[in-house]
Amino acid sequence: MALVIGILIVMFVRMFLVTNYEVVGQSMMPTLHNKDKVIVNKLSKIDRMDIVIFHGDQREDYVKRVIGLPGDKISYENDELFINNKKVEEPYLQSFSAYENPNDNFTGDFELEELTGSKQVPPDKLFVLGDNRISSMDSRYFHFVDTKEIVGEVQVRYWPIRQATTEFYSE
Repeated sequence: MALVIGILIVMFVRMFLVTNYEVVGQSMMPTLHNKDKVIVNKLSKIDRMDIVIFHGDQREDYVKRVIGLPGDKISYENDELFINNKKVEEPYLQSFSAYENPNDNFTGDFELEELTGSKQVPPDKLFVLGDNRISSMDSRYFHFVDTKEIVGEVQVRYWPIRQATTEFYSE
């Protein structure tokens, strides 16, 4: 009987509170790497700069960083992020060697409207980017993520153990 209760408790926690994921791909480097294992809080209030897991097309889940919240105006110019016409620092990118290459823009210049046809992030939507801007399929390609598709916020990397952390940078 105790085993059944234990299994039910684990199922409840995984369905409604927290779950674990394995990162697939390199789109979140240097913050997260392929095969990193993370814990996702399903109840977390999502803020700008949080890392989230969301359901994408074809039953595939993605991990990206929230850059824009509903109502935000977003642009990039000379590798500088502007949200609502205010420059926003991105310290999580600075450890990535490609970011420091002075010959290339790590994140190509864009205005939200030219990418999506919308001047602002619409209600109930998010604008997300991978930290590895050079090779990330993100909102620059598939536009906005519906907030209903958010699984939750990545709060802990627990594998590999030597890189376990809860620090991913938030505003």
